[in-house]
Amino acid sequence: MEYFNKILCVTFDELAGGDSPVITGPTLMKNVQRGNIQCARRGGGECTIALYVYASLPVKYRMKFEEKYGKPADVLKQQELKDWVREDGKAREFFEVFEYDLNGVQTRLSQKLIDEYTSNATVLGLLWQKMNELTATTHALGGGRRSDLWDIIFAQSEKLREVTSHTLPKNLSRLKEKMSQFKKEGYGTLISGKIGNKNTLKITEEASRRLIALKRSRVPVLTDSQIFETFNAEAEGKGWKPLKSIRSLKTWLDSAAIEPLWHDAVYGEMSAHQKFDRRHKTQLPTMRDALWYGDGTKLNLYYRDDDGKVRTTSVYEVIDAATETFLGFHISDNEDYEAQYMSYRMAIQVSGHKPYEIVHDNQGGHKKLQNQQFFDKLCHIHRTTAPYNGASKTIESVFGRFQQQVLHKDWRFTGQNITAKKDNSRANLEFIEANKDKLYTLAELKAAYLKARTEWNEMAHPATGEQRIKMYENSTNPETPVVTASDMIDMFWVTCDRMSTFTSSGIEITVKGQKRTYEVMSAPGTPDIEWRRKHTYQKFVVKYDPYDFSSIRLYWKDKAGELRFERVAEPYLLIHRAIQEQTEGEAAFIRAQQTATEQSRIERQVVAKEIEYAEGVAPEQNGLVTPDLKGVSADVQRQIDRRTRKYSAAPEELSLGKWTKRVSSIDFSEILEQKKIEMDAKKVAGKL
Repeated sequence: MEYFNKILCVTFDELAGGDSPVITGPTLMKNVQRGNIQCARRGGGECTIALYVYASLPVKYRMKFEEKYGKPADVLKQQELKDWVREDGKAREFFEVFEYDLNGVQTRLSQKLIDEYTSNATVLGLLWQKMNELTATTHALGGGRRSDLWDIIFAQSEKLREVTSHTLPKNLSRLKEKMSQFKKEGYGTLISGKIGNKNTLKITEEASRRLIALKRSRVPVLTDSQIFETFNAEAEGKGWKPLKSIRSLKTWLDSAAIEPLWHDAVYGEMSAHQKFDRRHKTQLPTMRDALWYGDGTKLNLYYRDDDGKVRTTSVYEVIDAATETFLGFHISDNEDYEAQYMSYRMAIQVSGHKPYEIVHDNQGGHKKLQNQQFFDKLCHIHRTTAPYNGASKTIESVFGRFQQQVLHKDWRFTGQNITAKKDNSRANLEFIEANKDKLYTLAELKAAYLKARTEWNEMAHPATGEQRIKMYENSTNPETPVVTASDMIDMFWVTCDRMSTFTSSGIEITVKGQKRTYEVMSAPGTPDIEWRRKHTYQKFVVKYDPYDFSSIRLYWKDKAGELRFERVAEPYLLIHRAIQEQTEGEAAFIRAQQTATEQSRIERQVVAKEIEYAEGVAPEQNGLVTPDLKGVSADVQRQIDRRTRKYSAAPEELSLGKWTKRVSSIDFSEILEQKKIEMDAKKVAGKL
């Protein structure tokens, strides 16, 4: 409804719109065509609506219009009044930030009160604007009675009440008082005395500190009822207002501003941290192997041990965060180094790729892996989760759903942890006790768990509806390289904590309390004597494969501390001590090793003696004698003597009997050979 060329007009929507139109659209158009209703402006174009002359409407339609909307003149006046009213934005800002004490707690106004007080402030501002205009006009015309002006202001206030629904006084004298107060003191005068009045506070700052202290008290621990009684007993002597009810005390203690001040003392600081401190909102990765989680948890199935007792155990799992696929696991009673190592190794073997990032907790086994730079070899980035913060672990959520959706179907289910609230999250201990003879053995438990985790991997992912394992297999991650055989050695061969010495009995390492001895071979089943001669009693860094102890790798450290590969060592050859139990192969091996050992002694002596003679420090060069080797034959000693130039010729025989015997066995050809004399056969024959 509006004026067009000073003619009161109505719109098409006002006439034909709504559930109960004044006139239907087709009827309106027919009346316009017949000239019964005048169209003041045709509709069309942007923001141009059709207008119809109100006075041209037939009487019955005008009556229906006024019944629906009221008299047009009044409606227009009210609309003009609404257009005149402009909300006081500063007033709304004032009331939105206004705070007051409600039983000791800083509280803001409700939205309803903010709207009411803003409307009142807006109207008061308009009334004062009107009053100033009237006063100026009255003075210009030569003066008038002040009371007449207030009557006009009061009438204006009532008209504005219909438009704004303000709650200013409906009485002239009280309205004058409110306007005067508003002009002097501003927006705060509109706030009810029941709100923000310091005299209405039930709990002062001093009293609130005492109540918080009583709630935090651990010696003694007080219930809310006891706090109520203790406080009221102290209130009169300290000038505090006593509390009226336990309910109001509980409401105050549980308020958002007060609870953080006592929650840690009652429920623990970690509980307060998890309840009140801000949490990050994160988005899970979209590619496989972008993030792996590793964590240990209770394996929630009962089994029967060798003694027939009902037991549980633990499992360490490694999962892919993007697809929730279980990649590697290890079942053991402890979340130790071995469990973690085996799980990550299985995960790498299943994946065939290195993960980009690994997140794990800070258990002792992880520390040992970190000390050996295990995670540095396994991934680009690794970090620990925030301690005592289960909510930050995606794997905790996955475990929970795995328990509920898969393990829960097995009657041997132990139930979830004690924080689970549903009855079906707990085990039926009576049934388990009655059927404990039918529980899994440990081997059966491991097989059942493998089947359960396979079922989980083949279930649909809640976000995509695709099998988790298919999601994982079909996904690619260009930043995660394929694992090679050399990578497996680098990542999963474990370095012994201490260096080991290769002795005459080989090199010995101890793994999980079991001693293992190795030696270097030159060929299968043949110890490398030459290598031994150069490296016996040398210290080596030893690496081994916890999955396969059939060989180890020996490394020596250079001056820079870098490892240099030396040789692969194999288990030390074991033979029977008793001749009766020795096989033919063992006997031959013993003889061969005895010969090799003698030869090693010879070579060691020859090299050493040659150095002595070359440097002039041999005992024989200084009137002394080098003692013979013990436990060897005379031939071995003679071989050493010949090769070390102790004698330039065969030793002279000083015994007469032995010398005669030897001469008798020498023929002429031997003499010629030794003297290098060429024999003239004719001369010899002539002498004969």
